[in-house]
Amino acid sequence: MSQIHQPAQPEQLIDLLQWAASTNTPLAVLGSGSKSAIGHPVQPEHLLNLSAFSGVKQYDPIELVLTAGAGTSLAEIEALLAEQNQMLAFEPPDYSNLFGIANADGKSGTLGGTLAGNISGPRRFFAGAARDHFLGFKAVSGRGEHFKSGGRVVKNVTGFDLSKLMAGSWGTLAALWEVTVKVLPRPEKTRTLLIFDLDREQTNEALTAAVSSPHSISAGAHLPPSLSARSTVSYVGNSSASVTAIRLEGSEPSVKYRLDALKTYFSQQAFRQKKFAMEELHSLNSRALWREIANLDLLSDNSQDQIWRLSIAPANCCKVIAHLADLGVSDWQIDQAGGALWIACPAHFNAAQVRTMLSPYGGHATLWRADQSTRLSIPVFQPQPAPLAALTRRVKASFDPAGILNPGRMYPSPPIESPSTEQA
Repeated sequence: MSQIHQPAQPEQLIDLLQWAASTNTPLAVLGSGSKSAIGHPVQPEHLLNLSAFSGVKQYDPIELVLTAGAGTSLAEIEALLAEQNQMLAFEPPDYSNLFGIANADGKSGTLGGTLAGNISGPRRFFAGAARDHFLGFKAVSGRGEHFKSGGRVVKNVTGFDLSKLMAGSWGTLAALWEVTVKVLPRPEKTRTLLIFDLDREQTNEALTAAVSSPHSISAGAHLPPSLSARSTVSYVGNSSASVTAIRLEGSEPSVKYRLDALKTYFSQQAFRQKKFAMEELHSLNSRALWREIANLDLLSDNSQDQIWRLSIAPANCCKVIAHLADLGVSDWQIDQAGGALWIACPAHFNAAQVRTMLSPYGGHATLWRADQSTRLSIPVFQPQPAPLAALTRRVKASFDPAGILNPGRMYPSPPIESPSTEQA
């Protein structure tokens, strides 16, 4: 049985990591554990639980900056921001349903865990990823050394912007205990334009046209009929058709003008001489639909399915989907206006086929959900080219030379080469 360490003060965290470094004791680093099933399984005998580092330390609505313990739940932070009509603009998703985690208390995800995974929602292509809103942090490295980076204003970031390095490191470089993020005002109005029954090529044309227009869309997605039928939003769930969704946000006059302009454009465009039905969702239904899309609630109705995230050029999205159909993949979801393609595959699916199929089109594939044996047998994150892999090892050796933090979670854990001896 694993031994759980739950420090509540920075000094305790420093002492623990100094002990782990001196004894070469591996630690599994987690907050609430809601994302522990992403990546290679990490099963050391010692767990470092950072959930005691919780609570908002400083929040200045006028300056649009918030500092909180890394273990603070997203639910607590979002509720506080909502009181001031503000938000985390990178739209962090909640994967409770995806991983079958009970979320009755709304604490399935933490701010630190979200930043460590650089996890962002549909607004990413418009407002930036989590790392773009990550201003600073306090942490302890795998050497047992405490350090901080950044501050409460962007201009404080000088020299190395370590926040960008920590975002997406999945707890393999340092244990965060405090983080600072930029927040933004919530839009006054939200509207979503739904276009029904577009095929894949027409969807690509529609999303490209919307993104290229002067109308500042903040999200674009496409659901095939198998997914739209699972939506709780009646206009979507009862459509019996594919649904292309385009979101507009801002002040009421601006949203109304831009929505009317897009509706006029698409009604006149008449893809391939065929008129398509359109509908619009107001704020309540819009929020419900984009939560379903962000949280991947519609992607699969089988908890045993593999879930993959493909990051590709939007222009190649249709070609990739066509190849996936040849492999027997029928459940997929386009998000971020074509930049992200989520797919659900049967549990017995040959995972190597995904990257083989994707290689001619560039991009990369991450295995987001699978059983433990599958995650042990294949690279979960996209394998890196040799020069980048060498750089990754040097960075890891700088922060965590003994390899004690989440060993092997992102990439296999060969002996870490010293930066002074590694060959270029």
